[in-house]
Amino acid sequence: MISKKNLIFISFIIFTLTNISNSNSIEPDIFVQSTVNRASQVLSDNLTKDQKIEKLKSIAEETVDIEGIGMYTLGAYRKTLSEDQKREYKILFKQYFLKTFSSRLAEYSNPEIQVNSKEKLNKNYTMVSSILVETEQRPEININWRIYTKNPDDPKIRDLIIEGLSLARTQKEEFSSIIQSNDENIEALFANLKKFLE
Repeated sequence: MISKKNLIFISFIIFTLTNISNSNSIEPDIFVQSTVNRASQVLSDNLTKDQKIEKLKSIAEETVDIEGIGMYTLGAYRKTLSEDQKREYKILFKQYFLKTFSSRLAEYSNPEIQVNSKEKLNKNYTMVSSILVETEQRPEININWRIYTKNPDDPKIRDLIIEGLSLARTQKEEFSSIIQSNDENIEALFANLKKFLE
């Protein structure tokens, strides 16, 4: 079920995992840079893999708009859900999202991200541009962060665009493919997610 494109998502979503005090308005670029710094600290802490997984899961729930991403990935299909299906999907997607990255992220070493600029797209969104610094193991990679800033005191990450590839859109396309290949039956997606979570 997990495609190569989703492995890219797994590789970089770690940078969204941090716990930042929201007592004052947070500029999106500072939010991103703080995120990177704090996530790096999690990865470098002397913890077991399981401890890192649990810590990252907890932080993710506070900083990533998991529900917003989940509903986006359904596209137009979200309009066809009953209230019961909507509740079930939100639970399944959250579990899927957390499990997808948590089992892998604890193995990553310190990422070095440099935030370069920000662009306010509208009152609700700001795009922050950054680079993953080149090393002997990997080339420099451009990463744009789509930050939901409707509440400036509590920014949330809605998407990462890696070298032009929207990771939320990639997930949306995969879910759509599963539904379409099963006669437009959204329950097939639910079954697929449950199988992954087993």
